[in-house]
Amino acid sequence: MVEDQGHEQTRGLTGRRARGELEGDVLAALWAAEGPLTARQVRERLPGDLAYTTVLTILTRLHEKGMLVRHREGRGYAYEPARDEASHTAHHMHSLLEGGSDREAVLARFVSELSEHDEQLLYQLLSGHDETPAEGERSRGKR
Repeated sequence: MVEDQGHEQTRGLTGRRARGELEGDVLAALWAAEGPLTARQVRERLPGDLAYTTVLTILTRLHEKGMLVRHREGRGYAYEPARDEASHTAHHMHSLLEGGSDREAVLARFVSELSEHDEQLLYQLLSGHDETPAEGERSRGKR
């Protein structure tokens, strides 16, 4: 599976996942689910053969960070994301922007590296219109 190959490449020589990768995998599994999942259900949806206790530790950490909500289910818990994926990503982007020393430079670089499609979508969102800018009206003329 291509996705598993990508995971293998980020693990390096130790065979361990890169920092935060497992949290991302757990969040992705929960976002893809139709409802809350137990630790055992999350484990079944993750690549590799992770220990149950490892998955439970990640779920607990994500809950403590406020990224997951948990509900009592039997003797354990079922977990679900506190935010949808788009809200989570937007929050993360905002946090990164807040941490930079030159917001204008960061935003300019971000916009300059957008694809044509994403630039048009951003323009539509900012202007509140459904139409896209004419070629001559675009903020940058590199395309």
